Amino acid sequence: MTPPVPTISFDLDARQQAARDWFESLRNRICAEFEAIEREAGSDACFTYTAWDREAEGQAPGEGGGGVRGVMKGKVFEKVGVNVSTVGGEFAPAFAQSIHGAGDNPAFFATGISLVAHMANPHVPAVHMNTRYLVTTKSWFGGGADLNPPLPRDQDTADFHSVLETTCAAHDPEYYSRFKAWADEYFYIPHRGVHRGVGGIFYDHLECDDSETFDANFAFTRAVGDAFLNAYPPIVRRRMDEPWDAADYAAMLEWRGRYAEFNLVHDRGTLFGLKTGGNIDAILMSLPPMASWS
Repeated sequence: MTPPVPTISFDLDARQQAARDWFESLRNRICAEFEAIEREAGSDACFTYTAWDREAEGQAPGEGGGGVRGVMKGKVFEKVGVNVSTVGGEFAPAFAQSIHGAGDNPAFFATGISLVAHMANPHVPAVHMNTRYLVTTKSWFGGGADLNPPLPRDQDTADFHSVLETTCAAHDPEYYSRFKAWADEYFYIPHRGVHRGVGGIFYDHLECDDSETFDANFAFTRAVGDAFLNAYPPIVRRRMDEPWDAADYAAMLEWRGRYAEFNLVHDRGTLFGLKTGGNIDAILMSLPPMASWS
């Protein structure tokens, strides 16, 4: 199924359009690769796509834009969501104070891709990836990717981080250590005293003051998307046929409970979506289909 392209009710400048086009093209490549994995497993599962319109969901005129929610439930991917949105308008006054560059002027534009995959086999790590471009009185890129295995394996962790480290090094020798540390700090559940997974990279506020910085930071953000496609599918293929038992499944459900707690209590993307009138199903697509709490 070809994803729909939602109509955007405001004009995009060249940078905004380029970012939007990239996020949508990355979505198409990722979904095609995930569907290919399902075919290899003997499944005919495909993504279903639902377009949503921000103004139609109760926003004021001019508070426009929208997106497309893509979801697949298959044999390997118990539930995977890949969302792309492009929205604009004004932040609520109180929320604007918390957003970079919006304190004195609440007008904003945002476009990005967000992905979360929860896997049927407890030996296959769940994963999160998000990259975005925001414009207030400032403009910047942010995002990252992190691996979230219920049953961590050293080889998977090392391979995932190796791809990210190589990607970062091609753009700035300090990026990997800086953004890995940021991910370790961000993806932490304080009330549990544990990390959400085995980390990755997280970055924000890579500002675009001129054409040179826009081009450099857009190139890095595109490289992060490509790195995800290079790093994650091989891990899925390595683990998806491994046998598992009831204890493995129980461990996965308990881990998913921790994941849900983080996303509902601490995740900035969840808060951003709720505060800007996004589609509720798209915002909460990160929640696992099954979880447990003791």
